[in-house]
Amino acid sequence: MANKPENKIIVVGGGLSGLMATLKICEGGGKVDLFSYCPVKRSHSLCAQGGINACMDTKGEHDSIYEHFDDTVYGGDFLADQLAVKGMVEAAPKLIKMFDRMGVPFTRTPEGVLDLRNFGGQKNKRTCFAGSTTGQQLLYALDEQVRRWEVKGGVKKYEFWEFIRIIKNKDGICRGIVAQNMNSMEIVSFPADVVILATGGPGQVYGRCTASTICNGSAVSSVYQQGAELGNPEFLQIHPTAIPGSDKNRLMSEACRGEGGRVWVYRKNPQTGEKERWYFLEDMYPAYGNLVPRDVASRAIYKVVVHMGLGMHNPNRVYLDLSHIPADYLERKLGGILEMYDDFVGKDPRKVPMEIFPSIHYSMGGIWVDREHHTNIPGLMASGECDYQYHGANRLGANSLLSAAYSGTISGPESLRYARSGENGEPLTDAEMEAARQSAVDEFEKILQMNGPENAHQLHHELGDIMYKYVSVERDNNGLRECVEELKKILKRWENIGITDRGHWANQEAMFVRQLRNMIIYAMAITQAALQRDESRGAHAKIILEKDWNEMAPDLKERVTKKHGEFHFDKETGRATDDKGDLVFMERDDTKFMRTTIVNFDKENEMPVVSYRDFEHSLIKPRLRNYAVAKKE
Repeated sequence: MANKPENKIIVVGGGLSGLMATLKICEGGGKVDLFSYCPVKRSHSLCAQGGINACMDTKGEHDSIYEHFDDTVYGGDFLADQLAVKGMVEAAPKLIKMFDRMGVPFTRTPEGVLDLRNFGGQKNKRTCFAGSTTGQQLLYALDEQVRRWEVKGGVKKYEFWEFIRIIKNKDGICRGIVAQNMNSMEIVSFPADVVILATGGPGQVYGRCTASTICNGSAVSSVYQQGAELGNPEFLQIHPTAIPGSDKNRLMSEACRGEGGRVWVYRKNPQTGEKERWYFLEDMYPAYGNLVPRDVASRAIYKVVVHMGLGMHNPNRVYLDLSHIPADYLERKLGGILEMYDDFVGKDPRKVPMEIFPSIHYSMGGIWVDREHHTNIPGLMASGECDYQYHGANRLGANSLLSAAYSGTISGPESLRYARSGENGEPLTDAEMEAARQSAVDEFEKILQMNGPENAHQLHHELGDIMYKYVSVERDNNGLRECVEELKKILKRWENIGITDRGHWANQEAMFVRQLRNMIIYAMAITQAALQRDESRGAHAKIILEKDWNEMAPDLKERVTKKHGEFHFDKETGRATDDKGDLVFMERDDTKFMRTTIVNFDKENEMPVVSYRDFEHSLIKPRLRNYAVAKKE
């Protein structure tokens, strides 16, 4: 390591992926400038509760890496790059052993071996966990390792700095960033050999979600506007079990169902007419029951409450019940989240059922990257939730911590290889760095002078309401077209925002206004991609309209008719409804849409441009998902 030249890598984001990349860069002899919105130990990765998937097979179920591979590809509705997924699941057991040696306090059985729990979309127990604070424990372990390198001079942390944009050299290669100190408001240019973005997901585009308020997708939107391609942005995961709140929604981990929690509502028994509990996931999907994947569970809950009129209304809720499980067992396995529910709702889930409803949770899409995590902009890499790589159309629970950790092990060493290859062109000149810095300063000063009638936070609430209305659990083309027009109006209204704080110290309002514009532009990419993908796949469920039906290919019409029989189109909404009153959704269309959605930014019109790209899906032959029966090879 001593004879390797030092290289400066900028890592933006101090969560699991950013820290793992930083650690690997330092181990390879490089140096890192690490930028974070917040103290690294408060990064959003610590909010992950339930666990991390790996085929450890400590339960004697004869689990296999191939089974994990197949579950991930099947759960993602065959839209994930299969070679990338294969690499991830093969590395998973080694990552667990590494974290174990770092001191992560994984929950163990009385015999001392790693305990495993069930998670959605997987029949075998393969989720390693540390109580219900797994993300926090993994994050703290990596933070300790990075602090060792910080003391040695290998890492310089810039906490409370916001990424604004990348800087390209004259050849269009990324060789630095512009960032802003969130206290002093100072805007500075920083040079680097390579830049890695590890900035998490865009949950705040939807307003109320399970993600932290810093998860706004602003950094991803910024580089998208500078030419980075987005991959599959229309695929947003709705988590079926969250506590809805007026400020934000709070996650009740899938671990609750993995440890035996049951979802139910009251209904009249069809035979006796008596009021009873209806465990509807167990009825609808007998093979997986309460452990169906998140997209399937969310649509079922939405159907039961919104379309069937069961559950609770104003606000909408169903029950997630743990009260039948011994309290001491719950405390050992789920103590952290039980405490959180008690704190925010004021009821003890050991004694009474929890009241939950689906919420925006995670983005399967993000910046397009190749298998080495390079974006289409040379010198810019991306890893963690902000890339699109590992989950296809739907993510399996507990694969998020795995993909974050694994992607960092790829992006970190690869950034050093690229920096040392000489492919990254000329470093930035002082003039290029100053021009980029001054451009950001001018933009920020312009925001400080905004004096219109619009309120930025009100616009953000409207943005979230529009996205939940048109681009969430159920979608149709009329609504998506309406959403595009509404977003154009909101983007125009952004120009008339009025600022109340014009100061140059810790001005959160001005920073939020800049982030809001990026969120609106990201929302347009999500919506346009959803509009053009005329199929249902994973988290993207599109209802058939009469116009869609008239233009549909004969083989797809045959599949729809075989599943639903006769159906009609509602006069008011135009949506297809069968004789049972159920909505009729488009079928998966592998002929046209077994491709990655690619979105580029048209700077002149400030609009997304959607195209499609082939990807590697030859290892496991596509088949239709059906969680009512056991998965078949």
